[in-house]
Amino acid sequence: MDFSSFFYALQESALAQWVNTYGATYPIVESLHVIAIALVFGTILIVDLRLLGLASTNRPFTRVARDLLHLTWGGFALAIVTGVLLFLPNAASIYINVNFQVKMILLVLAGINMFIFELVTARSVGIWDTTISPPNAARIAGLLSIGFWMTIIVFGRLIGFTSVADDPFAFI
Repeated sequence: MDFSSFFYALQESALAQWVNTYGATYPIVESLHVIAIALVFGTILIVDLRLLGLASTNRPFTRVARDLLHLTWGGFALAIVTGVLLFLPNAASIYINVNFQVKMILLVLAGINMFIFELVTARSVGIWDTTISPPNAARIAGLLSIGFWMTIIVFGRLIGFTSVADDPFAFI
């Protein structure tokens, strides 16, 4: 299925043109995107380090997670909005960029990891909430989360430095 006409239409939209040509809009949106990613990764890292028993061990896991959750979701919402705005002006070339594709797959995997943690591991949080070292399943979820988010950031940065001509996997 060929989506290229859809992505070209997005690229030619009034919103894409505004982001791309109106004063300092693009660099401002890009800066907000970086701030949002730093907020998301920073708050998730604190929670994940608590899951690994490496930080905030004097506080219950539920307190650490609850204190940071609103910041994480706020940062994530801002990252989505700014990410879409950054995508639009170059939609036709970004959607076929392998680094973009890998980043999107990693975002889905990070979401699945979080979903499994919430659905399975966090159900027994009452048992291990105040222990310094949570169960192996919680530590694995934290380690996977850190790995996913670090690679999401790396592949996100690579998007802007890889053109389709440089991309050996552009045919995917």
